[in-house]
Amino acid sequence: MRFEKKDILDIKSLDTGEITMILDTAQGMKEISERPVKKVPTLRGKTIILFFQEPSTRTKLSFEIAAKRLSADTVSIAKSSSSIVKGETLIDTAKNLEAMNPDVIVMRHSSSGAAHVISKRVNCSIINAGDGIHAHPSQSLLDMMSIREKKGSLEGLNISIVGDISHSRVARSDIIGFSKMGANVTICAPQTMIPMGIEALGCRVAKNMDACVEGADVIMMLRIQRERQGNILFPSEREYASLYGLNPARVKLAQKDVIVMHPGPMNRGVEIASEVADSDCSMILDQVTNGVALRMALFYIVAGGSRHADSD
Repeated sequence: MRFEKKDILDIKSLDTGEITMILDTAQGMKEISERPVKKVPTLRGKTIILFFQEPSTRTKLSFEIAAKRLSADTVSIAKSSSSIVKGETLIDTAKNLEAMNPDVIVMRHSSSGAAHVISKRVNCSIINAGDGIHAHPSQSLLDMMSIREKKGSLEGLNISIVGDISHSRVARSDIIGFSKMGANVTICAPQTMIPMGIEALGCRVAKNMDACVEGADVIMMLRIQRERQGNILFPSEREYASLYGLNPARVKLAQKDVIVMHPGPMNRGVEIASEVADSDCSMILDQVTNGVALRMALFYIVAGGSRHADSD
C-alpha cells in the first residue's frame, strides 16, 4: 500500500491499513536495535528537529535514539532555550525552524491541536509527540505493537484502561486505536476523571475497577496527571489506590495470560503496585523497547522514501 500523508498527527486520521503498515514496519525495525552495531544508513543526510515544549523522558529519548539509529542528524530545542520565552509566537518559531530546511519536526506542546496548526504552515513533516490532552499517536502505536507482539492481534481482545482519562492524551489515542483494530475497550476512573461523551470514541465505562478488569486480556494503567488538574479530583492517594489501583488481587480477576501496561511515568503504590509493575505479566519495559522501533518506523515512513512509494 502507499502512505500518502505528510504528517503523523493523531490516530483518528489513520485507517486500519495505515496502522498495520506502521506496525509491520516497526517490527522489522526492531531487529536493528538488537544488532551489535545499532545503526543503518537509511536516513543519512536527513535532519530531524525535536521541538519539545513539555518535559519528557521516554518519548524524547526514544525519538532521538530512533533517528540516530537510522543515521539522521538530530537537533533538540526546548521551550526554555527557544525564543518563545522572549515572546515569539509558536508559528513564527516553527517557520524559522522550517527555514533551516529540516525534513521532520517532532513536536510536543501543552496546547491541544498545536501540531495540527503547525502542520498546515510548514512543508516539512510533523510528527505529533503529544499535544495537550488531545493525542499521542506514537504512544498508541507502540502500545498496539506491544499487544500485537504478545497476543498476535488486537481483534476481539478485551482491553481495560484505568486512570486519569480526562487529562490523558494516551487514553484518547488508545481508545480510538484499539477500537479501530477490533478490540473491546472498557475504561474506569473516578467520575471526576471521566469526560462526558467519552463513549463516542469507542469504549464503555465500567461502574468500578473490579468490573473493568474482570476477564481482561490487557490492562492499561494511567497515572494521575496532577500538572493538568486545576482542582483536586479525589480525596487522597490512599483512597485512590484502594479503589482504582492495580494490585495482585485485581490482576487475578483478569485472564490468566493478561498483560499489564503503563505508558509511564509510573506512580508506584498509587495506580499500580510494585508487585504488579515488576511481575511476569508486565510489559511496561517492553513498551519502552518497542517505542524506539515504532518511532524508527515513523521516521522511515515520512522521510525515508516510503511515502508515495509502494511498500512491498
